[in-house]
Amino acid sequence: MLQEFKDHIATKLSFLEGSKLLIACSGGLDSVVLTKLCHLLKLQFGLAHCNFGLRGEESDEDEQFVIHLANEFKSPIYRTSFDTENYAQKHQQSIQMAARELRYSWFKELEITHQYDYIFTAHHADDNLETFLINLSRGTGIEGLMGIPEVNDTFVRPLLPFTRDALLEFAKKNKLQWREDSSNKSTKYLRNKLRIDVIPDLKSITPQFLQNFNTTLSYIKQSNEFIKSQTSYLKKELFETVDNETIQVSINRLNTYENPKASLYFLLKEYNFTAWGDIEHMLTAQSGKQIFSGTHRLVKDREYLLIRPVTERRTDRTYSIREEERMLMIPSGTLKFKEVEGILDIDLKTIYVDKEKLKYPLIVRKWKEGDYFYPLGMRGKKKLSKFFKDEKLSLLAKERIWLLCSGDDIVWIINYRADNRFKIIPQTKQVLKITIS
Repeated sequence: MLQEFKDHIATKLSFLEGSKLLIACSGGLDSVVLTKLCHLLKLQFGLAHCNFGLRGEESDEDEQFVIHLANEFKSPIYRTSFDTENYAQKHQQSIQMAARELRYSWFKELEITHQYDYIFTAHHADDNLETFLINLSRGTGIEGLMGIPEVNDTFVRPLLPFTRDALLEFAKKNKLQWREDSSNKSTKYLRNKLRIDVIPDLKSITPQFLQNFNTTLSYIKQSNEFIKSQTSYLKKELFETVDNETIQVSINRLNTYENPKASLYFLLKEYNFTAWGDIEHMLTAQSGKQIFSGTHRLVKDREYLLIRPVTERRTDRTYSIREEERMLMIPSGTLKFKEVEGILDIDLKTIYVDKEKLKYPLIVRKWKEGDYFYPLGMRGKKKLSKFFKDEKLSLLAKERIWLLCSGDDIVWIINYRADNRFKIIPQTKQVLKITIS
């Protein structure tokens, strides 16, 4: 096994050459074998041991064993203890999840403090199979079926190609000693139940089961790379950025591709959506239908799906500005007020009004159903909902509309259209220029 391990490091993990390594060592068979292999290859490493305080004296004896192991190999030793049960209760986690979170966080602290390049963990092929079966039982996506990554950031798992039987054989040949965790015999944890009751039966049915499993994993990983490539292509074809934060997806164009529902899954996965049954129905849902993830919002808007980050919104917020004030900051920009001699430049970000027609304080607010105004250059009034429809504004765009009002009357749909009632006429004595920037 030593030669195979050496060859694996040289061919698949060559970036480790000359690196300073930190080995997560529990004192069990897997981490003891990993430590011995690294010692035989004369790699530079230190050992890190966590005492989770879950098995009383047994946990303390594990810690003492790792200390002796570090002394044997003349390597640095780092130890810490956790009140795992209290942490799990405080964060409403399982004991296993709490222990995982605690140890990985501590490993990263050691890496930074003591300037280690990589952190080794002793996960092997059997662990990979257990993880695959656990994720399969939970209905995970393709990423969960790829098993444990061999390299993830600075965490490296160099034993993944090797079975537990191979590790056990190496340990016996080299007369290694290790600690047995008594909790591993309990089948109340799913991982242990799979290890004790399920996987031995699978191996007995097919002697080459683990080897075949590793081959299947490589196929799944290749398939995932192909899917990533296709998803990247689809994004270039279908994603259109309509403002700084909103992505627009044409449903009609999406439906021209084979299996649009599957395409939608891969397109939206990175935005943390999980309600895939509801998302599938978005393709045929009525306009205005919305779905939220922890980070993003998906909106059906006529023939489009709109993706936008979730931000805190206060639609009932209003701002007021007194006559003597010359500037007001609102979420969409900065309003500036200046008295001028006459009309100069006119654009969507600038209006000119008859100041004497204004009632102070002016109010800036969001629009609401039933609002209407008198569009500049037109006769009669128009509901804002009809104006927005004519302007083909999306649901998200309408939510970002702000109004400048004088009393109950709209002076300006900011960035869009001024109201005819406040326009400059020949009798106007005071011209007020209002801009948004």
